[in-house]
Amino acid sequence: MKIIDKLFMQNWIQKLACAWLVTGLLSLTSSTFAAEIKILNVSYDVTREFYQDYNTAFAAYWKEKTGDTVTVSQSHGGSSKQAQSVVNGLEADVVTMNQSPDIDVLYTSGGLIPANWAVRLPNKSVPYTSTIVFVVRNGNPKNIKNWDDLIRPDVSVVIPNPKTSGNGRYSYLAAWGYALKKSASDEKQARDFVSKLFANVPVLDTGGRGATTTFADRGIGDVLLTFENEAALIQKQFPDDGLQVVLPRISILAENPVAWVDHNVERHHTEAVSRAYLEFLYSDAGQELAARIRKNPAFHL
Repeated sequence: MKIIDKLFMQNWIQKLACAWLVTGLLSLTSSTFAAEIKILNVSYDVTREFYQDYNTAFAAYWKEKTGDTVTVSQSHGGSSKQAQSVVNGLEADVVTMNQSPDIDVLYTSGGLIPANWAVRLPNKSVPYTSTIVFVVRNGNPKNIKNWDDLIRPDVSVVIPNPKTSGNGRYSYLAAWGYALKKSASDEKQARDFVSKLFANVPVLDTGGRGATTTFADRGIGDVLLTFENEAALIQKQFPDDGLQVVLPRISILAENPVAWVDHNVERHHTEAVSRAYLEFLYSDAGQELAARIRKNPAFHL
């Protein structure tokens, strides 16, 4: 009888120990695989507010899908300047720029991404687009309606530097395209037109947000050329100024490409989350956020 009791106790203790072991392993598995991940998004100057909202939405999506906590840091500036910073060592996991040459340079000058980076995501890695619009003072006192008005001697124009800002480069190209169309593709006339336009620019800020500050905060210039999402934001941030947005009859399609930076994500072990971060831009939730920040009822034709 004592031997039976002893065997029973041994079996009971073994079963209890196994239960404790399984519970411990489950707890260990849960804590081990619920990771905390950090990535850096290097972007252009006027996307701060969009990506603040987007990062929150993506983090919630990723937490629900994987259990992992992801924190996204942001870096903003002129698109071309930002791209060069990544080439020079800024360890971006993803880049979200406003023109393809600023991602191409990561391959041509840095060897950080493959040459075919644009085919890795839909629509040549362009999840959303924009265009260049005019922001004018309350009541549009200079009656600015189209590109020809920007070369009048009484009009002061604020545009960021095309050498450092994609915003500035798109503005330059939009003006060039308008002048070419008007002159039946006469490049000399187009060059003269753009020269007159930039002669009316008192300040060449390095990025789009700097140009916004010059125009809206410092009160310099009669008209600001910027992306439509920045124009919408300006009206929200300066509601008492009565700033208006004018849509020129001809403008330019601004395609805003994105890419993960292979060299960095391999080192950081963040390729999966970085790729998912960019793919989420194409989701219904990502597209809704992009559309929401562009909505503006106060645009004028």
